[in-house]
Amino acid sequence: MMPNQAYIRVGSIGSGGGSAAVANGGSGTPSPPASPRRSPRMHRRGAKDGGGFGGRRLPPGAPRTLAQKLAWMLLSLLLRRQAIFLFAPLIYVSGMLLYMGTVSLDSVPAIISRPVPGSLYRSPQLYERLRADMDADNSSDGLANVWKHANRGDGWRPCINMNTSGLSESNGYIYVEANGGLNQQRTSICNAVAVAGYLNATLLIPNFHYHSIWRDPSKFNDIYDKNYFITTLQSDVRVVDKIPEYIMERFGHNMSNVYNFRIKAWSSIRYYRDVVRPKLIEERFIRISPFANRLSFDVPPAVQRLRCLANFEALRFSNPIESLAETLVSRMKERSIDNGGKYIAVHLRFEEDMVAFSCCIFDGGEEERQDMIAARERGWRGKFTKPGRVIRPGVIRTNGKCPLTPLEVGLMLRGMGFSNNTLIYLASGKIYRAEKTMRPLLEMFPLLQTKETLASAEELAPFKNYSSRMAALDYTVCLHSEVFVTTQGGNFPHFLIGHRRYLYAGHSKTIKPDKRKLAQLFANPNIRWKSLKRQLLSMRSHSDSKGIEIKRPNDSIYSFPCPDCMCRSNNTEVSKSLPAR
Repeated sequence: MMPNQAYIRVGSIGSGGGSAAVANGGSGTPSPPASPRRSPRMHRRGAKDGGGFGGRRLPPGAPRTLAQKLAWMLLSLLLRRQAIFLFAPLIYVSGMLLYMGTVSLDSVPAIISRPVPGSLYRSPQLYERLRADMDADNSSDGLANVWKHANRGDGWRPCINMNTSGLSESNGYIYVEANGGLNQQRTSICNAVAVAGYLNATLLIPNFHYHSIWRDPSKFNDIYDKNYFITTLQSDVRVVDKIPEYIMERFGHNMSNVYNFRIKAWSSIRYYRDVVRPKLIEERFIRISPFANRLSFDVPPAVQRLRCLANFEALRFSNPIESLAETLVSRMKERSIDNGGKYIAVHLRFEEDMVAFSCCIFDGGEEERQDMIAARERGWRGKFTKPGRVIRPGVIRTNGKCPLTPLEVGLMLRGMGFSNNTLIYLASGKIYRAEKTMRPLLEMFPLLQTKETLASAEELAPFKNYSSRMAALDYTVCLHSEVFVTTQGGNFPHFLIGHRRYLYAGHSKTIKPDKRKLAQLFANPNIRWKSLKRQLLSMRSHSDSKGIEIKRPNDSIYSFPCPDCMCRSNNTEVSKSLPAR
């Protein structure tokens, strides 16, 4: 009986079903316990059997004092309401703030803020430290073998064929206003030729809009050879310098009565076909003002060909500009006889307005700061002082957006292997604080020349007060240099790089420095001359390898004439003679 009694005793712990099975003589396994009627949480909440923790009776030795009971109640609340732990960080921070309020600030360690590498202008210090090593370096190869990729056998040649199918009757006349400086106006002219040819229209010689910054009242024939322009395009686009009298009578001889299109920048050629052409046919005379950058780079080959024809063949500078420019080129070659007549041309953008617009800080201290504030207010009233606008000169410098100073140009070129007997032509406007900023560049390159040093005051007199004509002189001397150095970007190098590719078998022969890297190199207080030179020679080599580049979609033919305006030298296929109709 003892085993049976023990068995019954164990079974009685379970549900009634298990006990009944054993009592009836069953020998099977006891039935599983019945499912709880409510969840454990509800069960604990509903417990009323002693007010202990979790609905159970307090264990022996549980707190009985008031403080102990409050602690148990708080712990019980925390465990029941787990969401309260979300406030734990807030409680911790509050406690830390209370604690820090009792700590003396004298005992808090100072936080030292170090400038980002390359964010400060330290080039003068670098020049003073490396000048002796630079002058002692006799390993420069200079202009002897600066270009290696330019000597490839698979170069390019100009390949723009004239239309031979004749012109059909004109749909009307187009008048455009070219705005901006010399090369922005050039963009407008080439786009106007392309649009007129595509619409089978007659183009009136573009008018140059007087610009408040450039302040040059020159007309088309003051800068370009008008007759040569008309003759070169005569098989592809009709160009006239005057609208017929009977057309002008319809508009009361008043150009403001002529319908003017306000066209969005970079409009597609389809817009001109669908919107502009119907109005042209209806009115017989329309105008588009302003017109800079009003045509997309992505156009059909026939339209692109007209751009090529206008830019690289039809636009030739006027005889006075061409004559003096050729004289300047000849004098540069004569003075560089020791280097085989080769010279370097540098486009330096360190005029006051460029320095002010960049918002960079150099080494002029408070005087420079005041100069720049005044220049910004004169040129861009309120633009740089708008509420909420934050200017970070250090970030601008590390991003490579600061214009190179004359000193930095000299350091770069000496590091790239050009010795102090290299002849340099400097194309620029009025250099900011030239007496101070130009001194280091002249120390590194004493043979440096400008328009003013190459030409007499009498020779320059007809061009002196005309910024576009002076820029045209610089353009020509830079175009025929062995090396062109661009330092800041803009329309001037944009056009020159492409024009040089067109003349020099597809290679731009241009040094386009990595200014982000230069900012870090020139601000490095530990760099040695050999290390600096090694990295600058690598930068020069990179410019050489990028000299020959093929135009990609939406690139400009003015910088990338291959393959739209040029053919492979070993390819005799004629592929660019399709009419633009």
